[in-house]
Parts: sequence; C-alpha cells; structure tokens
Amino acid sequence: MKQKLNIIRSTCIPLPLQNVDTDQIIPARFLKETTREESFYGKNLFYDWRFLSDGSPNGDFVLNKPEYSGCILVAGKNFGGGSSREHAAWAIAGYGFKVVISSAFADIHKNNELNNFVLPVVVSEAFLSKLFSTIIENPQAEVEVNLPSQTITNLQTNDTEHFDINGYKKYCLINGIDDIDFLIQTKSLIEKWEKTKNTVDYQK
Repeated sequence: MKQKLNIIRSTCIPLPLQNVDTDQIIPARFLKETTREESFYGKNLFYDWRFLSDGSPNGDFVLNKPEYSGCILVAGKNFGGGSSREHAAWAIAGYGFKVVISSAFADIHKNNELNNFVLPVVVSEAFLSKLFSTIIENPQAEVEVNLPSQTITNLQTNDTEHFDINGYKKYCLINGIDDIDFLIQTKSLIEKWEKTKNTVDYQK
C-alpha cells in the first residue's frame, strides 16, 4: 500500500522559474543508479542549484533557506519538460513533496508524478502569481489541496480554484494503489468479463 492522498494542507516551497526541465530536476549523471531508491534521488533533487562546485550548500537556493518548508512545491510555468526520465518524479517524491503546483506541466512528467504518488495541480497564471506573492511575503502561509473535491485554496487570501485530474488516477491516489494493485483488486471482475466474452464469442 502506497501513501494515500486526500486533503493536503502545508506551507510551500516557491520555485518561481519557468521551463524547469528534468535535467535540472535530476541531472543526467545521477541516472546511472540501477535501483529505484527514492532517498538517493531525493537528496540529489535540483543538485546543480542546491550545491556549489565544491559540494557545499548554495545558500541562495530556496531548498537551502530555512524559512521555507513543506510538502508542496510551487513552480513556474512549463514544469518538467525535456527528457522523459521518470527519475525526476522519483527525486521529487524522494525529497518529500506530495504536491507540485504550476500553471503548466510537460505531459510525460505530469503522468510520471501521478504514477509516483505526487499530485500535479494545474492552476491559472493569475492564481499562481498571487500564490508566489503570498509565499514570498509570508513563508508560513499555507495552501490546502483537496483531492476529493479537486480544489486548491490559498488559505491566506482564501482564493480557490478547481483543478482537473484523470478519474482513474484520482481513485488510485486517494486509495494509495498503483496500476498493479488496481489490477489485483479487479481480478475477479476481469475474470468474469473474460468468461462472458469467451461464451459470447463461442456462441457466435
């Protein structure tokens, strides 16, 4: 059983940069890892921005600023473009993010996040801009993401928007199951359908 996502309420980490691609999320040199170890990828998330050339933390990067914390990443437009590497979603999940908010995601990366129990929430440019302003002015400001009702609320301003999500993926996230778990759950229904289908085909 994976983590279940329902209502997530958290402070946020702002990354107000557009066109953040998967090579920036997890640099290619870390892809040589042969096992899916989220802790490995998580500690190397945004590595070239988080660390200086000597390996010391870059104090100017948001993940290294102590005033910002939480399980929600707020990113600029067109997040996750470039390579289709699933490792980028592993890194985001491995760091501890449960939600990523942006006004636009690359389709493949968006699906990779969903498959790794990270909820990508698409909001309007206006909502995103105001949310960035809120977080930067008050790092303790919280956001509530309600998956069942598909709403996101800036709890400081009370601005709310509805977001879209595939119904099947919504079911999986709420129940903490992946594609294999779903197939196991519905095995009896699949077998029943197969028997019915075979009978109909035979009668024809």
